[in-house]
Amino acid sequence: MSETTDKEKKPPLNGRRALPSNNSNDEENEVPEMEAFGLIPRGFNPTDYLRVVDVHMFKEPHEINKQQHHTDKYYNPKLIVRRGQSFQIQVDFNRPYNPETDQFWLEYLIGRYPQQNKGTYIPILVRDVLKPGEWGAKITHKENNSIRLSIMSSATCIVGKFRLYVAVLTPFGILRTHRNSATDTYILFNPWCQQDAVYLDDEKEREEYVLNDVGIVFHGNINDIKLRSWSYGQFEENILDACLFLMDKAELELSGRGNPIKICRVASAVINSRDDNGVIAGSWDNTYTNGVPPSAWTGSADILLEYYSSKQPVRYGQCWVFAGVFNTFLRCLGIPARLITNYSSAHDNNANLQLDFFLDDEGKVDTTTTKDSVWNYHCWNEAWMTRPDLPVGFGGWQVVDGTPQETSDGMYRCGPASVQAIKHGHVCFQFDAPFVYAEVNSDIVYLRRAKNGTQVIENIDTTHVGQLIVTKEVGRDGMMEITEEYKFQEGSEEERLALETAVMYGVKKQTTQGTSYQPQTDVDMEFQAQKAVLGSDFKVTITFRNKSRNTYTATTYLSGNIVFYTGVTKNEFKKHTFSAKLEPYSSSAFDVVIKSSEYLSDLLDQASFHFFVTARINETGKILATQKATVLEIPSLRIKTQGAMVAGKEMSVTVEFTNPLKQTLENVTLRLEGPGVLRTMKKEFRQIPMNSTLIWEVKCIPNRPGLRKLIASLNCDALRHVYGELNVQIQKP
Repeated sequence: MSETTDKEKKPPLNGRRALPSNNSNDEENEVPEMEAFGLIPRGFNPTDYLRVVDVHMFKEPHEINKQQHHTDKYYNPKLIVRRGQSFQIQVDFNRPYNPETDQFWLEYLIGRYPQQNKGTYIPILVRDVLKPGEWGAKITHKENNSIRLSIMSSATCIVGKFRLYVAVLTPFGILRTHRNSATDTYILFNPWCQQDAVYLDDEKEREEYVLNDVGIVFHGNINDIKLRSWSYGQFEENILDACLFLMDKAELELSGRGNPIKICRVASAVINSRDDNGVIAGSWDNTYTNGVPPSAWTGSADILLEYYSSKQPVRYGQCWVFAGVFNTFLRCLGIPARLITNYSSAHDNNANLQLDFFLDDEGKVDTTTTKDSVWNYHCWNEAWMTRPDLPVGFGGWQVVDGTPQETSDGMYRCGPASVQAIKHGHVCFQFDAPFVYAEVNSDIVYLRRAKNGTQVIENIDTTHVGQLIVTKEVGRDGMMEITEEYKFQEGSEEERLALETAVMYGVKKQTTQGTSYQPQTDVDMEFQAQKAVLGSDFKVTITFRNKSRNTYTATTYLSGNIVFYTGVTKNEFKKHTFSAKLEPYSSSAFDVVIKSSEYLSDLLDQASFHFFVTARINETGKILATQKATVLEIPSLRIKTQGAMVAGKEMSVTVEFTNPLKQTLENVTLRLEGPGVLRTMKKEFRQIPMNSTLIWEVKCIPNRPGLRKLIASLNCDALRHVYGELNVQIQKP
């Protein structure tokens, strides 16, 4: 090697630290095979001493290590174990090992600057007993020239890929095995180990939150819950390396990589591309040039592998894509994780627990002054861990969110925030609890600017936000409601106490007392939208209930808007004003028809509408206001299989779709994937005429037996969020 290149490789000097930062799992240092103690005498021959001939890792999926450590599903040839639990290796020497005269030890190294005090250089001597949760090795079996070792790793050790050396002591120096990547060992978090910070005591939950490689995303809206499958694919080829690369990308010191709190915090920043060129670029504006529309993805593996190879943000994602990829990352490293959906999620720009909607004189929402928004739904993740940095009682599920909404300590990231702390209003505990508290607890306040410039509160809705928080059931595909993990019963004494606690800890809450807000209490107004399929007409109904003995007239304004699922309006497609006569002690219903021709040309991916209804009671001048999101039914894909479904044998999968729209679909992309059955496949179709059916047949060879899931998506400019799925039972050969 010439001198110049040698100089370039040297890291720049830094006056603050003797060694440069050690934040790459990928980089290595040179380890000498002969480390001499001084001058080596002439006649020294290393072959005279105990010498390592071979090291067996027992790393096949059916062998003891991967079976006992629940890592047999990883499509990876190297040894993968979980920390704080013993594993076996065998060392073959050139002659029988004699404990009286021979001395050897093991060395595990990670990164380019291994140091013992940082946990990046771990020498392990052979002992008589293994202490649980501490590094150690003991001989369990001796035969001829071989010994079998049981090795225990620390329950707090760094998570990543370690290099293994066997060192033998001679009178003149240390002899080491040469660098052999086949003995590299991945060490992961261990939810099965009581001393691990991510220990989870329920086997069914561990199977779901760590080992299940498919899941369900709940979307749509509160009145029309939709679900779709998502392939996490945490065991697929190269995914583990891609997840370790994310920590290198985030420049997390290796010594901090045993701490799930730190890993979650940096991962929530690196999952999105804002400010650090992270994994996924978000796009919420319905234009997805030079990228894949968020709704087209069927799982995380394609995204992570593309990022791992290109090192550039993958385009494009929205909240469920960020959450899906984050879930893969967490489960892959062994941190129990689940994907959460919060329906009617507040995005409160100034964290005052109040979403301000400004109305103009007609009672219409003024989009120029209204900055806050209610997302139809928002997905984030929960990760399971202890929180030794917080008082007792705040461990367990922690909110982490990779979707870039607001900055936290200068970067787009969110969490981990204790769910328990959010429920009880203890939002002073790190990280980002006030923001999450506002997402599930804000009030909606309708304000009107009076002629003299003051703001008049017209209406307050305290129950709209965070009405329903859900996740997938354990062991089944159903929906599990977890709203009460986040908040007490609406209107209960505990709920008020939690709110007062949150306010005491600095969540801003503007008081509405003392202002001139006196609502119209003797008239109720309700709004209902008929369930409708994309492309058809439907009706909406406004119902008034007059509970007084007075006759009232209400000037009613209905505004229908096409919105992004984030609640941001694209345009108003329907305006309708009418006068309603309200007889004493009676209900009156008014229907308004919405024609498909009014909405089809402007429809966005998720077929979401948002209706505002405001009614002024003419006799009192008071205003009633309500808002509701509604989602159209989108047709789905049909998946069928033919022939025997046996691991290692070819099978055939067919995807079918019938175009329901009164127009030809152009440039249609189909995607199909199923972890353990087939790698993601894509197919483009130029056109699908109206009412015609498309059929796509694919041949594949499944490699994993058991119950697997096939997931498909269809995408084109006129139609997105078209999904299909099928459970398939793959037999053993």
